[in-house]
Amino acid sequence: MKYRVNEGCIGCGLCEGTCPEVFFMTDEGVAKAIESDVPAGFEEAAAEAMDGCPVGVIEEA
Repeated sequence: MKYRVNEGCIGCGLCEGTCPEVFFMTDEGVAKAIESDVPAGFEEAAAEAMDGCPVGVIEEA
């Protein structure tokens, strides 16, 4: 499974704080997800990051 961060990210860093194995902050100050599948063992944390996004811009890709 993969994730995508859509337009509208406010750069709060919650997703990166919850699952840094999948989400990271760009130089532009917004979040982005890794392009590969979620590493084994981090599926739950990645889903928690998606569910916790305050602006709901993370989705399964």
